[in-house]
Amino acid sequence: MTASEESDSSVPTDYEIAQSTEKQHIADVVEPFGLNRDDLELLGEHKAKVKLETIERLREGGKADGKLVLVTGMTPTPLGEGKTVTSVGLGQAFNRIGKEALVAIREPSLGPVFGVKGGAAGGGYSQVLPMEDINLHFTGDLHALTSAHNLIATMVDNHIKQGNELDIAVNWVSWPRAIDMNDRVLRETVIGLGGDVTGVPREDGFVLTAASELMAVLCLADSIQDLKDRVARIIVAYDENGEPITADDVDATGAVTLLLKDALKPNVVQTTEGTPAFVHGGPFANIAHGTNSLIADEVAAHLSEYLITEAGFGSDLGAEKFMNIVCRFGELEPDAVTLVASVRALKYHGQDMWPPDLDELEAEDVEAVRQGFENLDKHVENLQKFGVSVVVAVNRFPGDTDAEVAAVVDHCEGDLGVRAAESTVFSDGGEGGIDLAENLVEAAESDSTFEPLYDVDAPIKEKIETVATEIYGADGVEYHSSAEDDIERLTGLGFDDVPICMSKTFHSLSDDASRKGAPEGWTLEVNEIYPSAGAGFLVALTADVLTLPGLPADPAAAGMDIDPDGTVSGLF
Repeated sequence: MTASEESDSSVPTDYEIAQSTEKQHIADVVEPFGLNRDDLELLGEHKAKVKLETIERLREGGKADGKLVLVTGMTPTPLGEGKTVTSVGLGQAFNRIGKEALVAIREPSLGPVFGVKGGAAGGGYSQVLPMEDINLHFTGDLHALTSAHNLIATMVDNHIKQGNELDIAVNWVSWPRAIDMNDRVLRETVIGLGGDVTGVPREDGFVLTAASELMAVLCLADSIQDLKDRVARIIVAYDENGEPITADDVDATGAVTLLLKDALKPNVVQTTEGTPAFVHGGPFANIAHGTNSLIADEVAAHLSEYLITEAGFGSDLGAEKFMNIVCRFGELEPDAVTLVASVRALKYHGQDMWPPDLDELEAEDVEAVRQGFENLDKHVENLQKFGVSVVVAVNRFPGDTDAEVAAVVDHCEGDLGVRAAESTVFSDGGEGGIDLAENLVEAAESDSTFEPLYDVDAPIKEKIETVATEIYGADGVEYHSSAEDDIERLTGLGFDDVPICMSKTFHSLSDDASRKGAPEGWTLEVNEIYPSAGAGFLVALTADVLTLPGLPADPAAAGMDIDPDGTVSGLF
């Protein structure tokens, strides 16, 4: 099937493709890569977790890690430009050209699934299966994280209620509740109402589970002991003297680790063409670090020639954090990066469209595509600053014309001097990504001079300003609200020698969602800086980023249904 045929009403939906695909037993899928049934905890025929003892065996086995290909993107439209479908399709394409490849991507959060985007398991002939399971409860990891997060919260409030021996400042509790749903009314709450028997009243709130520090902790831990150590040092509150109170101080470490013991084990499933895919962890890239678990990357790298992994949102978010945070903690070095672009997104930036008119983006407009190049160019420039070869993937949508696609490829190869390839993995599966895969093999074989953008020992402000000016294109940084005091306090507490995780809108390179292209002449506004001590980084909140999104006017959930025979609709 070609890309143009996707728009035909007779073309099967993602769900129909998923249901018609003959899935193999998951043990048979992973066996050629060196895993057997004894290495797996089977969850039915098509899902499994990799045992922790297997991971230790792989670590001791001495096999050299495969090459690492990172998939990122230009600044997307609200619907996304296809990073996950590209990642899945690339894994299939690499295997088609005789290169053993595995895929590692994040688990979907129910918030976006029922919100704007719908499901997040790839699409068309490049998706991970079983699609409906992965998009919903999957193996229970996010439920375990939600429970573990809220256990810490209730241990804190119980400690306060039962005498408060730690002298916790009631108005300085920094650990909210969590929910895996876009529910804006829970952003700010008051708890403890109802008299002495209920508890001590105070302001509270919720974050999305994917935005929780505990999600970042899970995705950066490499063992049960490391997970336990990270949980123990999570800062949950401060005492009346401003000293940090940790999860360990309220005796939550053991129980929380117990709740997460199975969630730590990487999940393995398969793509529509039978390529093994690790789907594990799901931190948001506009709030947390935005990539799947390090432990899944490690397993996949030990088992394959090439690991295809994805960083969320645009390269200014997920990729920057992968390079500056994840690579430090995991001792990783990407061998190549593919930057996913789309004609739709280029028009979106070229026409400075806010809010987006998706119908208008369907009409052919080569000039609007060219006007959007400044956004693409900035993302290419950003990635090259890390010393890694870049290949642009033009993810083709049904309405894209040959002239529009050719304009993008010609610009990349002629004006930017970077490799570029059209990708039709949605409609053609791995076959539609062969050109892209071959370009990435060449890029990965070339010399890499990878290096993070800043030194972790630099002052907090210097690290923030480096990201703001070098990656976002800001002229400088302004610190508002408590940010200046936060920096002074965190420096005094010894948290100044860790990476910075910027929390910023994904709609723009700037901190203003309405500004498209590559904005100039602006200043980044930082409102708060707080420690994610368990994860090992500081979070800098900019502008008005929300840690608990709300549903849109027409949520994806409203179009979902299930028939009496079990047929699912609307989950894509």
